[in-house]
Amino acid sequence: MRELRISVATICLALICLGVIMVYSTSGIYAMQGKGDSFYYLKRHVIFLAMGFVFAGVIMSLDYRDLRKIAKPILLVTILLLILVLVPHIGKASYGARRWFKLGFFNFQPTEFAKIAMLVYAADFLSRKSFDVKSFRRGFVPLMMVLGVVCALILKQPDLGSAFLIGAVVVIMFFIAGGQIAYLGVLALMAIPGFYFLVVKVPYRWARIATFLNPWQDSQGAGFQLTQSQIAFGSGGLFGVGLGHSIQKLFYLPAAHTDFVLSIIGEEMGFVGAFTVILLFGAFIWQGARIAKRVQDPFGYYLAVGIVCILGLQAVINVGVTIGALPTKGLPLPFISYGGSALVVNMMLVALLLNISRVDECS
Repeated sequence: MRELRISVATICLALICLGVIMVYSTSGIYAMQGKGDSFYYLKRHVIFLAMGFVFAGVIMSLDYRDLRKIAKPILLVTILLLILVLVPHIGKASYGARRWFKLGFFNFQPTEFAKIAMLVYAADFLSRKSFDVKSFRRGFVPLMMVLGVVCALILKQPDLGSAFLIGAVVVIMFFIAGGQIAYLGVLALMAIPGFYFLVVKVPYRWARIATFLNPWQDSQGAGFQLTQSQIAFGSGGLFGVGLGHSIQKLFYLPAAHTDFVLSIIGEEMGFVGAFTVILLFGAFIWQGARIAKRVQDPFGYYLAVGIVCILGLQAVINVGVTIGALPTKGLPLPFISYGGSALVVNMMLVALLLNISRVDECS
């Protein structure tokens, strides 16, 4: 599987390099006005990138199978962090959400760490319960209860996008492990009241749904972000207006360096540039799935599947949001968007995938 590891690593490095370029391109003017330094976000991004490589190197030096021994402690620590971040004066609040710990010069988002913790726990659970996975009481209920606790704490922040992402990936892992489809049907029915109270009864979330259906109806209000994103893609044409020459990043498109970075790629590099990014993510999903398919160890197999799913699904959702195919979720584009916690964790996940491939091959 050495060729597959080289392929996955090369794809991720290409996306990371593009991310460095686009973080500066999209944030330079914004940083100059708000921070007095056009390199502010770029410098922080590079620091996070260096931290990501350090943590990735540590993970590559370990045997991933040792994670099974600490799957439950990692999960308990994660739940504790998700509780603490909700406590005033401990967790940092911003734009109506309390999702961060302020640690020195950067903010740490425990939800990102929860992705690793939940994947490791679910992989360990499914590999241990291989004979009970079809059992409602012993296989389905325990895993869904743990998932429910984690997602409930994330929703409390509130962060519906991350809760949906983690929940969807764990459900996929459960299905691949041989879980009964009927149980997932029960889960879907139970989710209907939750959808009603979390989306329909929450004005700003319901506005996102209405805006998604017709953003141009209120292009200067609720639909402003989506319409500006579509203008960016339309302005780029086939080959783009040129790197650094975006108009939409000049305070027209909110979150240009985070959630909507692909829109600026489409404007500056055109359809060719945006489609190349999509192809790179498609190649990552394909090659990652090939790695997972060849893993013999059940724990490694489920963990690899979870890693490919969570990175691939996040990319799909982000692309869908930026082109107007999905309602706004607030999920960054992996490896490219600015965001310290997300970048570090995503690099750790890739390193873990490569570790699984290497260790399993040598076993």
